[in-house]
Amino acid sequence: MATLLPGVTARRVPTERLTVNVLEVAGRTGTPVLFVHGNVSSSLFWQETMLALPESFRPLALDLRGFGDTDPEPVDATRGLDDYADDLAALVATLDLAPVHLIGWSMGGGVLLRYLLHRPSAAASLTLVNPVSPYGFGGTSGLDGKLYDPAGAGTGGGTANPEFVQRLAEGDTGADSPLSPRQVLLAHYVKPPCVPEHLDMLVESMLSTRIGDDHYPGTSATGDAWPGFVPGERGVLNTMAPTHFRIPDLSTVDPKPPVLWLHGTDDVIVSDTSLYDLAHLGSIGVVPGWPGPGVSPPQPMVAQTRAVLDTYGAYREAAIPDSGHAPHLDQPEAFRALLIGHLEAA
Repeated sequence: MATLLPGVTARRVPTERLTVNVLEVAGRTGTPVLFVHGNVSSSLFWQETMLALPESFRPLALDLRGFGDTDPEPVDATRGLDDYADDLAALVATLDLAPVHLIGWSMGGGVLLRYLLHRPSAAASLTLVNPVSPYGFGGTSGLDGKLYDPAGAGTGGGTANPEFVQRLAEGDTGADSPLSPRQVLLAHYVKPPCVPEHLDMLVESMLSTRIGDDHYPGTSATGDAWPGFVPGERGVLNTMAPTHFRIPDLSTVDPKPPVLWLHGTDDVIVSDTSLYDLAHLGSIGVVPGWPGPGVSPPQPMVAQTRAVLDTYGAYREAAIPDSGHAPHLDQPEAFRALLIGHLEAA
């Protein structure tokens, strides 16, 4: 199956850290705009958005390590998302892109926040699309991201559904189960009943995810608190565990490139009532043994993001109605209008 849309090219770029697969729009030489994908996906998810940008921009998209055609180097989760942020910085340096407009979706949004903390002068602007909370994924409460278990119980590699992981490993392209990659995309990445164009290509992109302890989902360890496990030190999901990834304050970033925060109003992944947060699932009776809101409250992911961005100041928030976790797929016209306006104003 052809995975590249007409007008999009791919090349592998050696950097000082690893060789990175990069998509580009043929013939574009304008201001660089670099797209960063989220978990269980790849650069292929950005192709239509790349092609839709005005001629004055040079769109690029990379595959993060362990996804797509980038080298599958192991992921050190104890660094949070910094393995990915450092890889991104190495690519920007190799291609001499700075200052570059950066767009990050979901986990990719967290990668950009880490990049922003250490390299703000290399960013012309940031666009965060349904980003992971600055306090990680799961295991925290309140706007200050307080850990309800010091070891991060209920977060990290142990949260992955084993059947979904197995279907990824087997290359399942079918639709016979709600846990098939295709059905997960249709139910959770986009808001039903949306069926994105080039759906087969997007499923192939999901299946490019490397599976294992050093990749997706990563390792896990037993824990004393509900639900009985804590994050490991390797692999994708552990990079976003609140014990490894925390950004409580952005006030000291200098300079402060403009930030646009976009989120779908009906996102079920990054949400104050996330279907991927075990505490929320426990509160609605899906996961047994939930000890209650006084011990393990659902994480207010969107509210936490807003609170941390308020410490930054130079940002704009835009909620996209009737959209899920991937507004660039289920509400592409609204998404592109907001993105292009932000890029042109930066």
